Amino acid sequence: MRILIVDNAEANRQATADMLSNMDHEVVAVADADNALQQLDKAQFDAAFVELKLNGKSGLDLMRTLQSRGTGIDVVIFTAFASFESAVEAMRLGAADYLPKPCSAEQITEVLAKVAKARKLRGRVADLESRLSSNIPEADMTTNEPRVQKVYEVAQKAAAMPVTILLLGESGTGKSVLARYIHENSPQRDNRFVTVSCPSLSRELLESELFGHTKGSFTGAVGETWGKVAAADGGTLFLDEIGDLPMEIQPKLLRLLQEKEYERVGETKPRRANVRVIVATNRDLDQAVKEGQFREDLYYRVKVVPLHLPALRERRADLLRIATGYLHFCSQQCGKHLNGFTPQAEQALQRYDWPGNLRELRNVVERSVILAEGQQVELDDLPEELHQLLDTTSVNTHVQLGGDFSLQELEREHICRVVRRIRPRKKAAEILGIDAVTLYRKGKKYGL
Repeated sequence: MRILIVDNAEANRQATADMLSNMDHEVVAVADADNALQQLDKAQFDAAFVELKLNGKSGLDLMRTLQSRGTGIDVVIFTAFASFESAVEAMRLGAADYLPKPCSAEQITEVLAKVAKARKLRGRVADLESRLSSNIPEADMTTNEPRVQKVYEVAQKAAAMPVTILLLGESGTGKSVLARYIHENSPQRDNRFVTVSCPSLSRELLESELFGHTKGSFTGAVGETWGKVAAADGGTLFLDEIGDLPMEIQPKLLRLLQEKEYERVGETKPRRANVRVIVATNRDLDQAVKEGQFREDLYYRVKVVPLHLPALRERRADLLRIATGYLHFCSQQCGKHLNGFTPQAEQALQRYDWPGNLRELRNVVERSVILAEGQQVELDDLPEELHQLLDTTSVNTHVQLGGDFSLQELEREHICRVVRRIRPRKKAAEILGIDAVTLYRKGKKYGL
């Protein structure tokens, strides 16, 4: 932890600082309240050891100031003037503990363990409250698709081990949901789950976001930050869209994965972080390695347990159940009481190919719930592109490879899906491996 010591007795201040430094904590020691507040303006601290009697100000007054600032720092009052009354007052005001001087290493270790446990619990509660108040439905990790079930089974097994997991799949297939599921079924579940979106920031800001920075390390760095790696220490760091991670940052991530070490921007002091790393991407990392856009050694380091999430169009057996789950969630959010979809609406949902996957499905269901006037979502409540799928020439949603269907039925189904998804038709013809005239002829035959 990063710990602030406030003690006007130099010998005691130095002895406590040495003791904490030997325990591998980062320590800043000052003599009075004014210097303590200046340090807090510069950087964040996890805990503070504050002498009860300071020159010109009491330690309890300083603690009140810290609490009023909302720093989230845990204050331990330690003093050579211990009394029952001051101890009661300190604990009443919210002190993490109260220690009489001189303090032994065992006492300080015990107090810091208590502080660490309390901070961990507060972080867990804050995370749960954030999720409860957010507009996110509860994760549904059940499936009727054998391929998806296999992914979930491997994820469950890998969650128990401290290995790096690579989540692959198109955008919107639920990679972030699966990452959180892995975290919540892992030994790290009681610590934080921290997400970093790799394409969202410039290289400089992303490096600072990940590893933190010191004051003045770059333009605009007016204070210190600890970064997401430090925030995730003991928990899980989820790097979304790692395929877009800049080449300059990739060796630093490799070092974190291999040695559990990193450095903040602007300093050379190595720091350690015991983090579980999960990464996700919708890019082809094999191709990115060949093109020199992704380090080969990093690729093999993150590819310890690769899991590929199928697109929603490959999960027809799950689609209506997922859509119904979204419907119930969105209905509650909107204060409505919808109980399902009409048969025509269900058919339209099944026949659409969902290029935006789960994210698009949720958006469509949310829109439909808003527009619905009855107790069910009707076909007219769905977007126009789904209406067009229910004419007499629409595709047979039950046609599947390996089923009891003729080659003509399979061809019709495949051509209809490709034409519906790909524009212009010339491009659809290229994908199908036929010329535009042949596609036109088959389109007339199948009523496209």
